[in-house]
Amino acid sequence: MAISELQMGLIGAGGVVVVGIFAFNKWQERKHRKETDALASLEPLGEDSPGRASVDRLEPVIGGEAPVRSQPTAQEVKDASARRVPPLLPPELDERADWVVRIEAIEPVVGGRLWQAAAQQFDGVAKPLRWFGFSDSSNRWDLLTANSAGTYHWVCAALQLVDRRGAASEADLAWLGAGLQRMCDLFMAIPSLPASGEALGRAAELDRLCAGVDIQIGVNVVARDQGFAGTKLRGLAEAAGLELLGDGCFHARDEAGVSQFVLSNLEPALFVAEDMRGLVTKGVTLTLDVPRVADGVRVFERMMAFAQQLADALGGAVVDDNRSPFGDKAVGLIRAQIEQFQGQMSEQGIAPGSPLALRLFS
Repeated sequence: MAISELQMGLIGAGGVVVVGIFAFNKWQERKHRKETDALASLEPLGEDSPGRASVDRLEPVIGGEAPVRSQPTAQEVKDASARRVPPLLPPELDERADWVVRIEAIEPVVGGRLWQAAAQQFDGVAKPLRWFGFSDSSNRWDLLTANSAGTYHWVCAALQLVDRRGAASEADLAWLGAGLQRMCDLFMAIPSLPASGEALGRAAELDRLCAGVDIQIGVNVVARDQGFAGTKLRGLAEAAGLELLGDGCFHARDEAGVSQFVLSNLEPALFVAEDMRGLVTKGVTLTLDVPRVADGVRVFERMMAFAQQLADALGGAVVDDNRSPFGDKAVGLIRAQIEQFQGQMSEQGIAPGSPLALRLFS
């Protein structure tokens, strides 16, 4: 008898339901097993204790002989060995600065789909939140984006705990944990939430350290008589290797593209490429963000040399915020401060200008 399209559709739908139920049961089994293991770890029981669960327990059957545990197939062994337990943290993260939640998925999840779901779930989170997936084939953590096509059994969410706005709060971690649990239920995954109290304590200590070394050095070049013409100012900046970016400032950047110091307008108007021809300003400001640059003394000396070059070429003077001229004594004092603060950062394992420093001082 011929099978109608409706019957074929019902058969296909039934297959999908069966697969879904199988995956759901696996997720529930793994979830309950983790909960049981967590309870057992709180109060270990002896070998003969009635509360001890047998690892090799077999389900009872009605009638017939007791079942015999079959040996795993070669493919099952291969699959299990491929899904190795990943390192605790991706190398980009730091336990002092990040609260990392590891997640085990029963069925592999597509990185891009997970990222997109997280972007909707955690839209507006106060701190930077990044996602990583552990690649079994390359044995490393991959940073996930909306376009990540790989599939992963292990993923982790990393909330940055400290930035220039301060440290994360207990409410921030509680809100993130609840949202992660909802996401994991959708993807049939199991999150391992670390203790929040210790993380918050480390974050508060790190925030105090950052506040103590967070300084910026500013130098002004002001006009003596006539204002500075925008075309000449732009020419001098570009000749010195500075680049005008979208924030309205000229940036002196290193080989990696990280800003070493910036040149901004002393007046409220931003620098815009199309408007530089008609621009006239009474002064400019050069700023060095000390924690965000490596070898701060060298960068400071380069900035001061460029400030003096501008003053000589434009007929201006190099002054501080009080319009007092910069002398050798002031320059020496600032150089000593940069060495002191960057030395304190290095002693605490935060290299000035490093990726960790750039994240903390952002």
